[in-house]
Formats: sequence, C-alpha cells, structure tokens
Amino acid sequence: FLDTIAMDDPEGPAATTSAADAASVAGSIQRPVQEAVAAGVLSGIGPNADTAAQVAREKGWTEPVPFEYAQLSGKDHTDWAGVAARYEWNDEFGEVGPPNVELEDQLFRGSFITRAGDKLENLNSYKVHVESSDEVKPVTEWENLGLHPVMVQNIGLCRFDRPTAIQSYAIPAVLANQDLIAVAQTGSGKTGAFLIPILSKLMGKAKKLAAPRPNTVQGFDAARDSVRAEPLVLIVCPTRELATQIFDEARRLCYRSMLRPCVAYGGAPARLQREELQKGCDILIATPGRLLDFMEQTHVLSLRRVRYTVIDEADEMLDSGWEDEFKRIMSGGDLNEDGDHRYLMFSATFNKEFRKLAKDYLADDHVRLRVGRAGSSHRNVVQDIVWVDQHQKMKALYDLLISMPPVRTLVFVNSKEQVDFVDDYLYNSSMPTTSIHSGRTQLEREDAMRSFRTGKCPVMVATGVTARGLDVVNILHVVNYDLPSGMHGGITEYIHRIGRTARIGNEGIATSFYNERNEEIAEDLVKILVECKQTIPDFLEQYRPANDELNFDDNSEDDFFEAASEADSDGFSEAASDGENQDITHSVKPEEQKNQDDHEFGTDDPFVDSVAKPIPEPKESKKSKKSKSPTKKMGNLDSAIEGSLSQSFWNTDIKDKADDDWGSVPSKRDDMAW
Repeated sequence: FLDTIAMDDPEGPAATTSAADAASVAGSIQRPVQEAVAAGVLSGIGPNADTAAQVAREKGWTEPVPFEYAQLSGKDHTDWAGVAARYEWNDEFGEVGPPNVELEDQLFRGSFITRAGDKLENLNSYKVHVESSDEVKPVTEWENLGLHPVMVQNIGLCRFDRPTAIQSYAIPAVLANQDLIAVAQTGSGKTGAFLIPILSKLMGKAKKLAAPRPNTVQGFDAARDSVRAEPLVLIVCPTRELATQIFDEARRLCYRSMLRPCVAYGGAPARLQREELQKGCDILIATPGRLLDFMEQTHVLSLRRVRYTVIDEADEMLDSGWEDEFKRIMSGGDLNEDGDHRYLMFSATFNKEFRKLAKDYLADDHVRLRVGRAGSSHRNVVQDIVWVDQHQKMKALYDLLISMPPVRTLVFVNSKEQVDFVDDYLYNSSMPTTSIHSGRTQLEREDAMRSFRTGKCPVMVATGVTARGLDVVNILHVVNYDLPSGMHGGITEYIHRIGRTARIGNEGIATSFYNERNEEIAEDLVKILVECKQTIPDFLEQYRPANDELNFDDNSEDDFFEAASEADSDGFSEAASDGENQDITHSVKPEEQKNQDDHEFGTDDPFVDSVAKPIPEPKESKKSKKSKSPTKKMGNLDSAIEGSLSQSFWNTDIKDKADDDWGSVPSKRDDMAW
C-alpha cells in the first residue's frame, strides 16, 4: 500500500494516497492515537532527532526538506505563479489553435488536477433551491449544455465526467445571460460553474469583443508592442493562493482559444504582472489590493470592456473589510456602455454583507441558487472531534500524524506565530512539513504551495484565512489544531477549513482538537455533526439538540429567499433525483419566454472534430434596477442520502492519557490568544 506513494518525486504522480483510497486508510488505522506508537521519539527535552527520523521513515513519511533561504531571497527570481505558461495565440491560427503537446502535458497532467470522486452523488443529492423569474432547467451532461467545441474538449482533457449539482444549474443560467448568486458547499465545483459558461460564450466572440493585442508568439517586443489590458472578464477573490488557483484553472479551460488569462496579486513583483497585462488580457483574476493599484494606472488597465464580473468567496472579502474597495472595483467594472454587464457571486455562506452587496449590484431578475443549506458541509468529510488538553496538543498532533499512513495533510491554527511554532516542532520531529501565513513573503508562500502540491512537503501548517478556497489534489486529512473561535470566524471558518478535503465527490477526514477553551463553538459544531450524520463524542452530547431537531439561527435560508414568499402560491415544485441517474425534471411555468439568438462559434476550423449543439440564448438587454419583479422558487434536486460514511477513521480519546513531554517548548506558547 505505502509502496504506491511517491512522495519524494515532485515530478511524479500525486505524492500521497489518492482520495479514492480513503477506505484503505480507514482500514489501516488499528490503534488509538494515545498509544505509544513512537517510543523514544519524545522526551523531557523534546524530540530525539535520530529516533524521530527512524520512526518517520519506517512509517513511510519522506525526509523533511530544509528551507532554501538563499534561493528565495534572490532578486532575479522569476518562478512566479503569475507568469506560468499559457496558450499564446497566433493570428494565423484561424478560429481554433492547434494542440501544443508540451503545454498540454503541463496543464492537464493528472497529478495536479482534482478529479471527481466516487462519492459525487453525495454532493448531487442535496436539494437545489432556485429562485428566478425565468425557468432555469438543470443539465446533467456536458454535451447537452451547448458549450463551445473547444470548451467541451478542454473539459474532456480535465476529465470532468459530468457537471456537479451547482454546475448543472449555474451554467445554463450564465449561458442565458442572467446575473447569479450561487451558494454551495466547499468543494462542490463553484469555480467551474462560472469559468466554463463564461469562457465558452466568449470563445466564439473573442475576435469581435476583445481589445487589439500583439502577436505574443513571434517577435514580441515589450517596448514596441505593449498594449493596455482591457479584459472581458474580471474575477475578484480574497487571497493570493486562490487567485493563482483560479488562474491555473483558467489556463486549462482557455487552452487552444484566443482568450488570454492573467492574474494580479500582491507580494509578487508588479513589474512582471504589468508586463503580462501589456501582452493583452481577456480574463483577469485579481485580489482587491493589486487590482486597485493597476486600475489607477490607466495606461496599464481599463475595465471598459468588462462583460462579466465574478466575486468569488465574497463573504470572506466583505468580512475582511474590503467594502470600500469593492465599491471602487464594482463601479470601475460598470463602465461598459452596452448594458450587458453581468455580475456573478459565489460563496459557501450567505451573510448580511454578502446580501447587501448582491442587492446593490445585481439585476432585479437575477437567479439565486443554493445547494443544500447555506453554510453547511457534506457527508463526504468524516469529522472526528477529539478531546485534547491544551498543553498536550503538540504531542497529540505528532501521534496523530505518525499513527496513520502518510497522506497529504493540512493543519490549521489560529495565529501566524502558532503556524511557525507548530511547523518548527514537526520539522524537528523529522516530519516533511511546510507552512504558510500572511506574514511570509510571496516567494515563501508560493514555494510552500509548490512543495505541498508536489508532495515534496506533504504536511502544511496554515492559518485559515491564508488557505481560504484552497484546492490541492488529494488532501485526504485536515487537522484543526486550533478550532476557530468567534474572532477567527467561528463555525463558518470551520466549514471552510474542512472543505479543503473531500473535494468534488472524493472522501476525506477532518480531525479537530477540542477542549474547554472551545465551548464557544460547541453548540454550532454539534449541529453540523448532526446535520452531516457524524458521530457525536461523549463530551459534546450535552449540546445535542433534543430529538436532533436542528434550528440554525443564521436566517440564511429566510434571507436567501426573502423575495420568494409572495410567489410561492404561483407555483413551486420539488424535483427529485435518485442520486445515481440524476434525472432532474421541472414542472414550473416560466413568467416570460425570452427571444432567442445563436451562439457565434465559428466552427468551420479543421481542428474542431465535432460541434456540440448549442442551446439558444436570449438576447442581451439593459438591466433595470428600479422595479422589483416577483420571483419564484423554480425547483429542487432532492434525494435522500442513504447510509453514512464510516463513523471514524480512528479511535481518538486522548483526554488525560498523555504525559507532559514539553520541557523544550518555548514559554511563549502560554501567551498565545486562543
């Protein structure tokens, strides 16, 4: 089993147990964490380096990798995520570019793309609530969506077998030129839900809509050929890591098309990002700070051509105090005089600030889409809550990691100082670990992400905000070393954290260390466990609601459909799916039938093997924000989830059963704010 894990090969297959092997991991855990699995590793003066190294290697963990300070401090460093290779267009290509074998291997190499797992039906079996003045029919097969042929081929290269629940509804809505709010669990395919339809619609229209740009394939001279970037799509997200992640996905989905994606984020040299923008940019993914910097440089960036503005993880950005910056970004992106600017907002939660933003900027006839309950998790994540006394956390973490097969693991703590502390301890215990937080330089952050993705360092310690939206292939285990307190996001942050595993139908494990300091989150935590049919540990039974009747006091569902109550009497149906056949039907009469026109695909190119039959799209029209129109709940994708995942991947009852081996631990640990 462990021989199949190639963690020491950064260029090889995924450097950890695949998520499909979750059952194998479960079966391999035979002893509780508190058992002395590593006798001699820990002592009164800290880790015994030689013994720790021997035990870690015997357990299958790779050698820890020292940090290359000299390499990452060089001023001539050019290995930035923002300058990664993308398909460069040549005007001689016609409508569709020819394949680039080397780039194709880099973009679609299986080790770095999260594939849909065997438990995708668990995601697709949740109720899908749709509110719209026009019917939104879900489509569950790619070939029935009317996507551009190049997009269909790129989806095939990504090996996305079928749309997820949110994609089944969101993609038709975007193709129909509707503004959209989409709320769904983490790991449910939200990125594809906006990239696929937007890029597909623009692929056949790029020549007509895009700004003039130089030929970047041959003889590009920056001094002579640079242009102002005038993107057609603006995607705003809260963190640098999420921005580069979306950029990577855009590079894949734009392959062989005229569309050129770029990314702008803080910490990296603005000069390099400016040079990429001045080669031409159709899709701009950016964090707010760096975006505003470039918006002020009008010779570098103009938003006058923007047709789509996408806000990803909107709740996180608003919680982080970006409201004023948002107003500048949204107003700057609304310079399009054609009245065809569309706004799409995606998130896992639906807080008050998010609702206000939607009300201010989205059209009155926008579509609201929610998969399951806003702010919920799903059953593909096995959630283990373990009692660990505060002074025993470090030993418990080490025992936990060393007692299971080596898998890609993400460890969350609540402060930057604690990230460094935990990382140092694990490294000195001969564990192959890296870490990331906002206090690191951008070079250090990108190096950490690269090491984690390739499996060079399969254990990463991080703060929750830094890892928001992170999608790394085969993260099988998430550890909440610190459960998030109210000041660190509470239960909402917990949902985002455990959502880093069990992505797109795969399975994963989330272990959380709990003690008396975490009582603030206890009640909400138990509600999530009950909702997802997880095991409730004895020390949390007192917070279990009577008869398991759940009442989430966030008003998210009422607020999400606050405008729908008056329309309920006009017609509402719940369509059911059996979870396997995904037979989604609707019996709702649309308020208004829109006029139709055709996609502009330009499909007479010899490189296109087949043409997908397009679905008609309504003509674009001016949006009115003055009059409110009644809305209807359009349907549910409802299926009872049968059975449950295994109760626990290991037996962990650590309370009062571990010795205090912390003679070498710095005293500043006691000064941390929990």
